[in-house]
Amino acid sequence: MAKIVEVDRESCIACGLCVSVAPEVFRLEGGASLAYNPEGASEEKIQQCVDGCPVTAIFWRN
Repeated sequence: MAKIVEVDRESCIACGLCVSVAPEVFRLEGGASLAYNPEGASEEKIQQCVDGCPVTAIFWRN
């Protein structure tokens, strides 16, 4: 089973880092990031967003 990226929208501070790294996966909506297309980029690119999130709001769900 593939890993699926998710965003904890309650924790998200809408810094926009994930959107700038992977706009094909994330967008800002309603004051928080949303993984609107969780399979829209390579796992490595999405991992950059997971690792770079300043509030650890982006995570993998198996």
